[in-house]
Amino acid sequence: MLNRYPLWKYLLILVVLVVGLIYSLPNLFPADPAIQLSSAQGETLELRQVQRVESALEENGIAVKASEQENGQWLIRLRSDEDQLSARDIAADVLGGNATVALNLAEATPGWLQAFSASPMTLGLDLRGGVHFLLEVDMDAALAQRLEVNASAMRELLRSERIRYRNTDVEGRTLSIDFASSEDRDNARRLISRDFPNFDYASEGSDRASRLVMTLSDQTVSEIQDYAINQNLTTLRNRVNELGVAEPMVQRQGPSQIVVELPGVQDTVAAKRIVGATANLEFRLEARNDTPTAETETHVFRNDSARSAELMRDVIITGDSVSSASNSFDENGRPQVNINLDGTGGTLMNRATRTNIGRNMAVLFIEHKSEDTVVTDPETGEETIEREPYVERGLISLATIQSALGNSFRITGLDSPTEAAELALLLRSGSLAAPIYFVQERTIGPSLGAENIERGLLSVQIGLLLVVLFMLARYKVFGIFANVALALNLTLLVAVMSMLGATLTLPGIAGIVLTLGMAVDANVLIFERIREELRNGLSIQQAIHAGYERAFTSIVDANITTLLVAVILFSIGTGPVKGFAVTLSIGILTSMFTALMVTRAMVNLTYGSKPVKKLWI
Repeated sequence: MLNRYPLWKYLLILVVLVVGLIYSLPNLFPADPAIQLSSAQGETLELRQVQRVESALEENGIAVKASEQENGQWLIRLRSDEDQLSARDIAADVLGGNATVALNLAEATPGWLQAFSASPMTLGLDLRGGVHFLLEVDMDAALAQRLEVNASAMRELLRSERIRYRNTDVEGRTLSIDFASSEDRDNARRLISRDFPNFDYASEGSDRASRLVMTLSDQTVSEIQDYAINQNLTTLRNRVNELGVAEPMVQRQGPSQIVVELPGVQDTVAAKRIVGATANLEFRLEARNDTPTAETETHVFRNDSARSAELMRDVIITGDSVSSASNSFDENGRPQVNINLDGTGGTLMNRATRTNIGRNMAVLFIEHKSEDTVVTDPETGEETIEREPYVERGLISLATIQSALGNSFRITGLDSPTEAAELALLLRSGSLAAPIYFVQERTIGPSLGAENIERGLLSVQIGLLLVVLFMLARYKVFGIFANVALALNLTLLVAVMSMLGATLTLPGIAGIVLTLGMAVDANVLIFERIREELRNGLSIQQAIHAGYERAFTSIVDANITTLLVAVILFSIGTGPVKGFAVTLSIGILTSMFTALMVTRAMVNLTYGSKPVKKLWI
């Protein structure tokens, strides 16, 4: 029978629309700006402390929406995004050093929607606000670090073969070793060149002035630099994920730069401290009294510069061997970091400690920093900023090896729980293959994000209104069907994006506006086809049936080609282009569903199997 759907098809459409409505509703309840309060000792703050914070906020004109306790932490919801930073500073002053205050976004979705795992769309940097960093990778430091690792391995190799050497020097892309005789140098060259083929070798001097000079080849330099930036990309993504930022962007720009965008982050100081930290750990043995001076280094303690220790230059393992790390407290209530090593790291640690029981082992904290100085050209008077990188090294702990260590152990001697938490985070996410420096920093405030949202919503409303008026004026009753389908299409689009966890950006809103225009395109094809069939003499029921059937191929062809373009944009595009492609792709699929099935269902229910004398189209 013409223009009738079976019951299962009506039920399917109804289920899809109900599910779409449920999962789109959370977007009417955006997250509340909030500050999160937790005790520095790991205990739950008392209610009276939280009440003191609330009173201080109200005295400073900051409206508090609600307070709640969850997982041992207090969350104070605020009414305005612009109050977050001020509220954090006020709370920190009230609680002092006994508590940690952090910025947060508190979910406002009602409980009955959360029961369906429904949540609102995440917003991009341009809508929520946040920070944008441009980072420069120090390629020279990457080469120096690789050469230091090679130098350590070479020294161990020479000692195992009982070949005497004196000094090892690293400069630029060159590593040199001094020997007491030409014979030792030649033997070392044959031995080292076998295991390290990536160097160009040269012998200099003779007798007691013999030296072996090793220079990295051009291909190896290029490989090291590519590895450095790719490893830094991976590490930065891990760190950002640890921060819990929704839909961050970390991508390469040019040969040596990385762009990091963190939506929703307002505490730029904390973000820079985590993202830009180049800290790493080295585990070394304390030097014996008879160890040659060339094989030792002196380092002071981080928390007591008056204390120092002589350490071996050779490194047992670095933080790169850490597979997982967590912060906790020892039996005396002092902060510590629990460490698990990977297979190789566990083997090296066990080998080093098994043969050195009773000897001290040090944990050396290494951090790469830079200092900017303004230099004035004496001739032109032009001022330029020069960055001078430097390295800070300090001992965290120096403990006696009581027994052979394996894959798991702990680090103590940390100053505070915050330091322990940050060190654990850095070790979990991995160390940077080369230091990075902040070249550019841009902050997008929440007020600008709110303005972008208002303009985006206004564009959607204007576009929707114009389409609605056109369809009503052009197609009468069928225009009503198309407009209802258009509203349902927008609901389904928002629901699918929410379910997939897609990020809505300003270009994404442009994609929604374009989708609204394209959504009625299919209806226009169908309705015009129905008009044509009526002019050709078909009955009303036959014209409706033929209109939907014969326009189907054209609609699918047009939408498939657009969908392919959107997929290509998503695969090769970055940032804003991807946001546009995501909404466009989802919008094409939802508009085809609403145009081909939802409007057909409404037409069938209105005109199907009924005597119709005139069709208002």
